[in-house]
Amino acid sequence: MTRMRRLLANLFGGWFQLPRRFPAALLDDMATAVAAGESTHRGEICFAIESRLSPLAVLDGLDAAARAQQVFAQLRVWDTECNSGVLFYVLMAEHRIEIVADRGIAAKVAAGEWDAICAHMRECYARGEWRNGSVAGIAAANVLLQRHFPDGGERHPDELRDRPILL
Repeated sequence: MTRMRRLLANLFGGWFQLPRRFPAALLDDMATAVAAGESTHRGEICFAIESRLSPLAVLDGLDAAARAQQVFAQLRVWDTECNSGVLFYVLMAEHRIEIVADRGIAAKVAAGEWDAICAHMRECYARGEWRNGSVAGIAAANVLLQRHFPDGGERHPDELRDRPILL
């Protein structure tokens, strides 16, 4: 997507539809899915949704991948005890989904596995299936985390908030 198209998407795209596409009931369902999954592994999932980027940020070259890295740091997803934080970042205006995994997970899970989750979510979102896409993405991440970071039968603290964050 060219910078001009990105600028137009962020200025006039469907950013204003964030509450309609992610209503409180869906955010509750997503939080429940995150909490249920985290009870079975040592990973931490954080979901952040942003309606759009500022025009100045777009003109400065900020893209969804770089913004996801910023949000990963800002929300301290990297700061979990087991280095097992995962951020789902959705940029509504540009129809972008990024998953950023902390170094403990990145060493064990191939980027292609995260890409497949993003692709499935994008397909669901394109059909207007916001709940299915979001919950399926969280479920798929939970499967990967169960495989690579099983809970080992011990209690671990909930280090990141389960409810999605609207930026």
